[in-house]
Amino acid sequence: MFDAIFPFLTGGLLGLGWAGLLVTLLVFTQLTIFSVTLYLHRSQAHRGVDFHPVLNHFFRFWTWLTTSMITKEWVAIHRKHHAKVETEEDPHSPRTKGIGNVFWRGVELYREARWQRADIEQYGKGAPDDWIERHLYAPHATLGPTAMLLVNFALFGIPGIALWAVQMAWIPFWAAGVVNGLGHWWGYRNFESADTSTNLTPWGVWIGGEELHNNHHAFPSSARFSMRRWEFDIGWAVIKGLEKVRLAKVLRVAPTLDIRPNIAVPDTDTLKALLSHRFQAMTDYQRNVLMPALKEEAAQAGARLRQLLPRQLRRGLVDDGRWLKPDAREQLQQWVAQRPRIRALMEHRARLAALLEARTHDASERLKQLQLWCQEAEASGIRALQDYSARLKGYALAH
Repeated sequence: MFDAIFPFLTGGLLGLGWAGLLVTLLVFTQLTIFSVTLYLHRSQAHRGVDFHPVLNHFFRFWTWLTTSMITKEWVAIHRKHHAKVETEEDPHSPRTKGIGNVFWRGVELYREARWQRADIEQYGKGAPDDWIERHLYAPHATLGPTAMLLVNFALFGIPGIALWAVQMAWIPFWAAGVVNGLGHWWGYRNFESADTSTNLTPWGVWIGGEELHNNHHAFPSSARFSMRRWEFDIGWAVIKGLEKVRLAKVLRVAPTLDIRPNIAVPDTDTLKALLSHRFQAMTDYQRNVLMPALKEEAAQAGARLRQLLPRQLRRGLVDDGRWLKPDAREQLQQWVAQRPRIRALMEHRARLAALLEARTHDASERLKQLQLWCQEAEASGIRALQDYSARLKGYALAH
């Protein structure tokens, strides 16, 4: 009898070798990643893409089976992250909770956020609320991974248990730890967004395109995360493939910015483009106005830029030192106060940021403020600022 049972215990019904198990693991974990990034994130949380009902339910079933996450809760926690980003109310900000906590205890932070039921109701609107959600997925969330364990054991034997353990750790590590943690701590930034989000790599492949986290924070509702020619988002590639076979419908992507020449005065097209691309505008300001001014200051002082202003403080110029420690912020403020030209550029930057971030529906008043800002920029006598204003006036959304 043992001779009959042993092959089953070591290989299950399929009897796969280690190569087969490895391929199965990669397929299963990538299906889980795609269920999270395509269904939970891009479709349910941000409404950037719709999927065919059959595919929608497959994604929902697979997340239940492999993560025990409830769609409404995931959507609500993620939307709250965007609404309260980098504040004490952010469910998983490394700035307030510490990078170690978010990286290693991301799942615990998620579980804590689940108990904030008022937030789940407020931010989770529009998530599935059908019969199967109310009677199976939500009340019996832990049943999914249990069923997955039994299936793995039946198909692959004892090695299937190890495969299951890796499956269960996949999302907690890569999504809750790497994306939520390192995605606000380390990497490069295309856009000077009002948070600390970063792109971990320009090639979003291993975790479904979620590596392009700064791009996502700049344009949250976009179904496409890649923004530069040299960036690749595998999640977007899958969406486009599904769209060709009519299993997906793209609802929103980041609008394309156009620069019109010889625009004398900012108009409504300028304002619309600026509000859509406000982070691009602030990025352009940093790269084309502040950085050249800093290099000129260094040249005049006969020093290198890093000697004139350390990199940490230099990065603080983007947001008035918001993310710096108090002593470093005070050091930056003193440094700026001693340099009238840099101070003027910082003041112009702050005014432009306030104009773009203002919560007002009075477009005509905001346009007047923008026109005044451009007039004062052009009268500043600072060439880089004048050139920036000329470019800014030509902003428009490409049609």
